[in-house]
Amino acid sequence: MDKLIYMDNAATTRVEPEVLNEMLPYFSEEYGNPSSAYSFSGRIAKKVAAARESIAGAIGAKDTEVFFTAGGSESDNWAIKGVADALKVKGNHIITTKIEHHAVLHTCEFLEKHGFEVTYLSVDENGVVSIDELKAAIRPSTILISVMFANNEIGTLEPVAQIGHVAHEHGIVFHTDAVQAFGHQPINVDELNIDLLSASAHKLGGPKGVGLLYVRSGVKLSNLIHGGAQEKGRRAGTTNAFGIIGFAKAMELATLGMEKNNAHEAQLRDHLIKRVLEEIPYVKLNGHPTDRLSNNANFSFRFVEGESLLIMLDQKGICASSGSACTSGSLDPSHVLLAIGLPHEIAHGSVRLTLSKDNTMEEVDYVVDSLKQIVEWLRGMSPLYEDFVKKNK
Repeated sequence: MDKLIYMDNAATTRVEPEVLNEMLPYFSEEYGNPSSAYSFSGRIAKKVAAARESIAGAIGAKDTEVFFTAGGSESDNWAIKGVADALKVKGNHIITTKIEHHAVLHTCEFLEKHGFEVTYLSVDENGVVSIDELKAAIRPSTILISVMFANNEIGTLEPVAQIGHVAHEHGIVFHTDAVQAFGHQPINVDELNIDLLSASAHKLGGPKGVGLLYVRSGVKLSNLIHGGAQEKGRRAGTTNAFGIIGFAKAMELATLGMEKNNAHEAQLRDHLIKRVLEEIPYVKLNGHPTDRLSNNANFSFRFVEGESLLIMLDQKGICASSGSACTSGSLDPSHVLLAIGLPHEIAHGSVRLTLSKDNTMEEVDYVVDSLKQIVEWLRGMSPLYEDFVKKNK
């Protein structure tokens, strides 16, 4: 393999050089614990406070409403379990969707074993939640609505502002898993009616192992992790100073470059989609055709196994995915693709390509050319494809 073309940015992103440079002093020079009382640690505590204020400002929040975690999965768990515990006297019903990340779905399944009831909303063929179905699912006992901002597999953007508006009309807390959208889409928590928001640094050029939960002032939320008094007594654990500082720098860069980066990625994405749909037969684009993340393209190739396709792409130096990073080792078809109505045999032949500002048009063309060769070769070994071609001559 003489080249590497990375098109799996929904799984994780490269740490930006400016982010790494911002973090480095806090590994070995400014290494004190921000919770300690002496001035050496006080300097680091001020830097963490500035990072918190910077990130909060980028989403229209107060710094007192931003709490740092170990990542998006912890933030999702905290939001859902925290509301469930804090409001269990008021009700025991939660509404979410069938296409959420497993950090949300598995948390809801856990709560179902402990007396809570969960409604899993269906989505249309593009992966979009119906506002009418959401309204119909609300009960007097509903305490939380959790709908992701953008789907991590198919890239569809959900009508977050409308969902939040419906939630607030009924006095219900609204949480959104914004892990894929944070730093890639404009977010203002007030304008979008968001009460709780999960995000993760490594999806936008920051380090792994650090995320956040935005908690609107006044929202009741029980703690998930107990121990020390860090994060204003809400989330115990030694402050991940260099991670938080890196997160803030990554968010700063992402915010400043958002418009330019999205335009570049969308141009590459549209070229990728156009070529694949025009040059490879029996392929389907998954997700909304226009209301999707600028860097996401998810395809299902009939008569092809996605795992075989990924292996052969890897041999050509191309990094792609068959679905979310957390399930890429599973042989089961994506729950998202099944939820949008794909049959198992077609869902199995799916590949997700997610771009970044660093990708080029030449790389996109190389990937499409490689896909054409690989799909043709794999179909040539498929008796099902051979029979299909004969029947449709």
